[in-house]
Amino acid sequence: MPISIFGFQALWSPYLFGFLLLVMAFYFLLTVTWREKFKISEPLKKSEAAYFVLGIISFYIIKGSPIDLLGHIMFTMHMTQMAFLLLLVPIFFIKGIPWWVWQVVVEAPVMRTIFKIFTKPLVSIIVFIGLFSVYHLPSVFDTIKLNEIYHLAYTAVLFISAIFMYWPLLNNVEGQHEMKNMTKLAYIASNAVLITPACALIIFASSPMYGTYSDSDMWLKAMELCVPSSTLSGLTLSGPELFSSMDLLSDQQVGGVLMKIIQEIIFGVILFKIFRKWWNTERSNQQEITDNALKEFQNRTQY
Repeated sequence: MPISIFGFQALWSPYLFGFLLLVMAFYFLLTVTWREKFKISEPLKKSEAAYFVLGIISFYIIKGSPIDLLGHIMFTMHMTQMAFLLLLVPIFFIKGIPWWVWQVVVEAPVMRTIFKIFTKPLVSIIVFIGLFSVYHLPSVFDTIKLNEIYHLAYTAVLFISAIFMYWPLLNNVEGQHEMKNMTKLAYIASNAVLITPACALIIFASSPMYGTYSDSDMWLKAMELCVPSSTLSGLTLSGPELFSSMDLLSDQQVGGVLMKIIQEIIFGVILFKIFRKWWNTERSNQQEITDNALKEFQNRTQY
């Protein structure tokens, strides 16, 4: 059965689209038009603008396009959605927002304390992995999926915890803690290892774990998060099997596998970039030492 039966609003989330356009407009007003009012001489970099626009586009594709609707129908799409939302989009926003905007945020009275506590490497890992793991416990997952407020609040908290998790690796705000290269490598590796049990629980389960995908009544109730109730009331639906050829257990297992694969790819790219930057820095320092030694030798031979 085609998902077009759910209507334009469920497929394309026009309200979210409009909201994200306003966010993008405010971003460029703040960083370009209003920059001089804040006495900021540093112009917006093209790379920063590109990262932010990528973040907005990615966020809309994940939460506003038919992918979001499919995430309520298939667990595979839900896990793919979560992987990109939590592991990729925060990178775009951290790197896309100029340092002086971040500085205003992290130095605000309340936010200063929050960032100081929750961006500590050990704390940020524990909080992010803990929230992600608890979210995918069957009783918690089904409860959140059946309540719009719980779903919105928990997703927002998870997303913020992902920003805190990446902050020690990616921020360039003066005065913020900067991790050494070796520590960064260990930090990413620890993240990859600690998220594995949550994925393994899903992958190796012997039966479907989530009522919001396996129970028809719960599934229909959960669909109200993205489909207007007036639209659902006019449809006769028995469950997600109408839209997918995969059985529920296979759908669940593939979702867990995809989450782990996407995480490994994203973390692998980050590790490669950290290692390459480290290598280039060390090589540059070694070359500088060699050049200085050569100049000193030449100066001595002249006398």
